[in-house]
This record gives sequence, C-alpha cells and structure tokens, in this order.
Amino acid sequence: MKGTIFDIKQLAVFDGPGIRTTVFLKGCPLRCMWCHNPEGLISRPQLMRSTNGCMQCGRCQELLKHPAKAVEHPELLRVCPKNLFHISGQQLTVEELVAQLRLDEEYLKLVGGGITFSGGEPLAQADFLEACLKELSDMNLCIETSGYAMREDFEKIVELLDFVVMDLKMIDDVKHRYYTGVSNKRILSNLEYLKASGKPFVIRVPLIPGVNDTVENMVATAKLLQGTTNLQRVELLPYHRTAGVKYKMLGNVYAPRFDENREVRIDTEVFEKRGVTCRSL
Repeated sequence: MKGTIFDIKQLAVFDGPGIRTTVFLKGCPLRCMWCHNPEGLISRPQLMRSTNGCMQCGRCQELLKHPAKAVEHPELLRVCPKNLFHISGQQLTVEELVAQLRLDEEYLKLVGGGITFSGGEPLAQADFLEACLKELSDMNLCIETSGYAMREDFEKIVELLDFVVMDLKMIDDVKHRYYTGVSNKRILSNLEYLKASGKPFVIRVPLIPGVNDTVENMVATAKLLQGTTNLQRVELLPYHRTAGVKYKMLGNVYAPRFDENREVRIDTEVFEKRGVTCRSL
C-alpha cells in the first residue's frame, strides 16, 4: 500500500501536544476559497514552479506544456538553470514512511511530542492512514482534519489516536456549501461522535473576513461546543493575505469571492461566556 504526501515538517509546535513531526497527505474533498495549501488538494503529484529569480530564458516552455511528463521524469526539471521547478508529492509505502518517522522517535518521546497527520485531508487516504497509525501505535498520534469523511473511516481513525485537531468553518450549511464546495452535515455528525468519544481535541476556526467571523456564526459555534468535557480549547486562526501565493506556482489563479482586505473580526469572549476556552493564534 502506498500513500501520497507533499511534506514532512519536523519540530512542529502548533500541530498537537508538544513538539511533533507533521506529515502532510495530498488530496482533499473540500475546495475552501481561502485554502493556504493548494498543493494538498489533488491527490496526485504535481509540478510546481517558483517565479522568484526567473531569468525568462524560455528553456522551460516545453516542460510547462507537459507537466504530467515532468512528474513521471523528474530529471526533466534540470532544464531550469535556476532550479525553480519541483514536484509536490511523493508516493511512499507504509513501511517507508514509518521508517522515516521513527528516525526522531527517541527525541519526540523525550519531549512529550509525537506524530501528526495533516493535509490536504488525511482522512481522504483513510486506509493508508490507518495502516501508518497501527505501525506507530507506541507513539503519541494526532490528526488535523476538516472532519469531512465517512463515519466508518472517522470512527476507526479516531480510535487509533491520542489527540484530534478539527476544523469547524461555519455552522450554516448553505454558506458552507458555497464557500467550501461541500455540505457540513457529515462534519457536524462526526463532531458529535468526537464529542462523545472521550478523546481530547481542539477545534480550530479559520476566520475569513465577512464569511464566518460574524456574531451569528461565532455564537452558533460556541453553543455547539458548550459543555463538551473533552474539548481542550477553541483556536481562532485569522485569515492571512498570503493565502494566494502558491496558486501561481501551480499555474492556477487565486480568486476568492470575499473581500480579503477587510479586517477580520476576532471575538473570544463569545466562547468564554459559554465556558469554552478560546484563544486567537
């Protein structure tokens, strides 16, 4: 069995308890207008091109016409004298990835950290993820997830974890469909399971100006989480205008249908009033 990853980040401090190694799995069923990791949306490896330092020599024109060929033959990337091309995504077996992650095992256990699987959406590769988690069962394990997954997959993965970080973008389903491309019914259903599971978890709300930073959405979110004993806290993540940088590298256009120059409204008090610990990152 092989999975497709697009990054492994060591010494991560915001991806679960302690210092962690974070694995980013490619592929995501959502199409959030504000996505900061567009290279994680498609499950297959992709050609990426940095424009910084480009000399406009024209040697890459044939490469740009046939990006799939470059993915299959990475030696073709050497045509660029400035090394501005790279392949985002590599396929690894469970054994290969686990062996790589265990290189830092002693240190991660010493500092009370562990392994986090992120994305993309890690549950989009649920079978591969499950196999990796079982091989790493002696370590502290976490996922960062949108919560959008089949209930069967969500349950079997949560059962293998020590900690969960889950996004909760907005409660109104019509708006959720418009801004992310999918209904939130599956997400909210899985959230109810997580709340009842006893697993410690954090909810993250990416605050998008004029989209989900409204009083109505914050109140609805706080009410949904009120009284949840295994919820450690809510983390509010204000939108950053650097979101669109990577789209050009993939040959895509970043064109969100919201005013990204509008000031983001941050309100932790609406959660604290309801007994939900909340902080802004």
